[in-house]
Amino acid sequence: MGIDQKSPAITAKIAHFPDPAREKISRIRDMIHDLAAGLDGVGAIEESLKWGEPAWRPISGSGSTIRADWKEKTPDQVMIFLDCKTDLIDRARSLLHPELTCSGNRAVIFALDQPLPENAIRTLLGWALTYHLDRKKRA
Repeated sequence: MGIDQKSPAITAKIAHFPDPAREKISRIRDMIHDLAAGLDGVGAIEESLKWGEPAWRPISGSGSTIRADWKEKTPDQVMIFLDCKTDLIDRARSLLHPELTCSGNRAVIFALDQPLPENAIRTLLGWALTYHLDRKKRA
């Protein structure tokens, strides 16, 4: 698989999710690729499975890895996972809190029976995709 192409392994994984989860994870996947293409310094995305979960990482090193998944043990939700060593979840909690439910310092949870808060998700994904670029600017 080439860089910035959709991984057949991720496509197959998502295909086994129930319809509402498949739709939400697919939308998150599309948002990541769309954002990466439009953000300066981000560029191509590499897709892979990390810990069995769909994962996306900017090849440029501009940001941190993003994972998203649906799990049988929590069948009524999907989650976006971010690097717990970053401040991304803290930022989500303080700046986007009304729209996002955060778990610990690693995950944002979305109920399957609710629409995705797309603006908040795009903001969060943009932060993750440019995390290292933003840190360099602040230094």
